[in-house]
Amino acid sequence: MGKTHLEQNKSQSRLDKAARSVGQAIEGYLCHEPSVPETLYKSMTYSVRAGGKKLRPVLVILACEACGGQEINALPAAAAMEMVHTYSLIHDDLPAMDDDDMRRGQPSNHKAFGEGIAILAGDALLTCAFHTIARHMQQDDLVRKLVLELSRASGAAGMIGGQACDLLNQNSVGSLETVNYIHTHKTALMFRAATRMGAICANADEKQLDVLGDYGLKIGLAFQIVDDLLDITGTTEEMGKRTQKDKSAGKLTYPAVVGMAQAQQKADELIEQAVSALEDFSESAEPLRYLAGIVSRRKN
Repeated sequence: MGKTHLEQNKSQSRLDKAARSVGQAIEGYLCHEPSVPETLYKSMTYSVRAGGKKLRPVLVILACEACGGQEINALPAAAAMEMVHTYSLIHDDLPAMDDDDMRRGQPSNHKAFGEGIAILAGDALLTCAFHTIARHMQQDDLVRKLVLELSRASGAAGMIGGQACDLLNQNSVGSLETVNYIHTHKTALMFRAATRMGAICANADEKQLDVLGDYGLKIGLAFQIVDDLLDITGTTEEMGKRTQKDKSAGKLTYPAVVGMAQAQQKADELIEQAVSALEDFSESAEPLRYLAGIVSRRKN
């Protein structure tokens, strides 16, 4: 019992340190160039500095370490992942999308800077993500692989496609197949990209890439299902954003299609499968196993 508690503390400390490292790295990569308009720079850093769990970039680092790499090898890729995620949040909150006034306990970017600057800040962060990989990764062959992973997961066949399907199916009866498509593409493929990018940074073999990609996909899908449930059961104070909004917006979610009990069961099954996928990894993957538990127990 005591050993387990110590292991949990060790894993939590590793996650916290990785999140801090990502934040510090992004500050360096986004250093203010004189030619960047001051308001645009403030808008970009406003959302980057807003906190958050940084699960996706942390996954990049933990997956790299699970394959024998070091944090420093994965920092550019981890920072790029967080930039893309932050851009997606800025755009998701816009009136034309989810129309959210709060994000991470503070006014959404468009409420603080206006819609036009918020859109441009998101565009700038997306562009900066690929600039960061190209400029700061030392091995050219890894740059190509990382750009392919991130662009595929975040583009029209990934996150953007999932978001489009989400918009197009608002106020529709929907089906489990449609919900699976939306959640897989809008959320889970970015988690999959995070773990695969981490493995790539460590020059992992194809088997490790596949296993960690499968882990990331399942963690990401479970994360989104739990997010659906928290929108129903959570509070605005806990979540740092408006709750009860999915139903009012007519969104397709797991609870809406299969009910809360079955949605929770599905999330639990995915977490269990994700952890099982790591059975061939040594203690170096222990933080990844711990992170899976965080996803299943999270309250915000």
